[in-house]
Order: sequence, then structure tokens, then C-alpha cells
Amino acid sequence: MLAQVFATKRTMTQAWTKSGKRIAVTRVNVVNNVVISEQKSADQSKKLLEIGYGTKKLKNMSKPLRSKLEKGGFSLGVQKITGVHVDAAETITVGHTVKAEHLLQIGDVVQVQGVTKGRGFAGAVKRYGFKGGPKTHGQSDRQRAVGAIGQRTTPGRVFVGKRMPGHYGVDTQSVLGLVVLHIDPSTQEIWLSGPVPGHINSLLTITKTGKTKSMDIDMVASGVKEVKSEPVVETAPEVASETTPVEAEGAAQ
Repeated sequence: MLAQVFATKRTMTQAWTKSGKRIAVTRVNVVNNVVISEQKSADQSKKLLEIGYGTKKLKNMSKPLRSKLEKGGFSLGVQKITGVHVDAAETITVGHTVKAEHLLQIGDVVQVQGVTKGRGFAGAVKRYGFKGGPKTHGQSDRQRAVGAIGQRTTPGRVFVGKRMPGHYGVDTQSVLGLVVLHIDPSTQEIWLSGPVPGHINSLLTITKTGKTKSMDIDMVASGVKEVKSEPVVETAPEVASETTPVEAEGAAQ
């Protein structure tokens, strides 16, 4: 069974439980999850589905990928293609679009993977949360300095991996234990209980863990319009007239 879906990070908001607790919410959007190709394993027990997600102009894709999409009958390109292993008996085939409501349900515990924001060259205080030196004894300009990094004569060098200033961000990270709070089938929007890595419009991978957790969200207070089914009005059944054909002909005369 397919256990992954790919989404785009939109924005953050908040939700409220019925007990009055506030929960940070990340809104993500599942768009254009289409199966581009499939390949079966040697023993025919598994198959690899290539799923494309994100939107991109077809002319801006590389020639091999553009050719593969055109052969599949697709008129739009995708931003990224990822392979997902499923059972050979899975009914998902080429051209199938994966919807959020087909894979996830409210209360599912998921793992979200994304790429963190790039922050360029950063100091050790911002990069690793160092405390810095005291702003006393004539070192007023050393508050955000790393401090001593050297060794003595032995070994006479700085060990590899020492936490120092450098490039910060653009790392692949995963967040565990997020709960699906709301799914909108019309817009393919999903609410997740907590922050996820990445900037707005970045691509995310949402994986089911097989666990569930009830959050008891107050949809009205959280600004979600609940879809209420219209009450069924029972009408009295029509009763056929017991007038005989002869009486009906006499009444007409």
C-alpha cells in the first residue's frame, strides 16, 4: 500500500482544542501527485512507482524527463520525481493521481521530511546556539566569539568536526510525531500539528507511520467550516386512487 504523499508547504496558522489548548498548525497542499511510470522487481513481488509532484512547465524540464512525460500523455511537467516501492498487487497505475484523502485520515501520525531554510554563512552563536563570552574585562567585542579552539603541542591541531562558523541550513531533516488535524478534499489542503522544515512553497514528503492520535479539535474556533449534511425530509408516499375505470369515465361525462 502507498504510504507516502508529496506536498507543498504553504503557511502556518493555529488551531484550538475543545479544552482550550492552542496548537501550532502548518498548512500544506498536495498538488499534482501523478504516477509517471512503474517497474516490477525481478521476483514480481514489488513494483517501483515513479511519482512526480510539484508543477513546472514541460518545456523547462530536461529532455529525457520531458520525453517520458510526453509518452505518458502528460501536458504539464513536475518539479521532482521520486520512486516509491509498493506491493505488486497495488492497483495504482501510470497516470493515476494520488489524492490526500485516499492516503491520509484525520488523526494519522505522520513523519514529514523537508529541506531547511538556507541562512548562508553564520557564526557559532546562531549556528549552534553558543552562549558567547562575557562582555567584561576589556573584551566588549568578544560576546559572540567561539572561544578557544586549539590544542596543546599534542596533538597540535584542531580536530575535524569542531563546531565553528560556517554554512548554515539547506539540510534534509525529518520531524516525527505530527498529527493530521484537517483535510480539505476540494483544495487538497492538509493541516499538520506543528512546524515542518523548509521555506514557504518548499516541497515536503509526508509518510504514514501507522499510528493514530486523537486531538479533539474545535473546528469552529479554528476557523474551519464543517461540512454538514442536509437533513433528509421524509415525504408521505403517494397513495394510488381506488376509483375504478368505469367511475372515472362517468365523472368525465
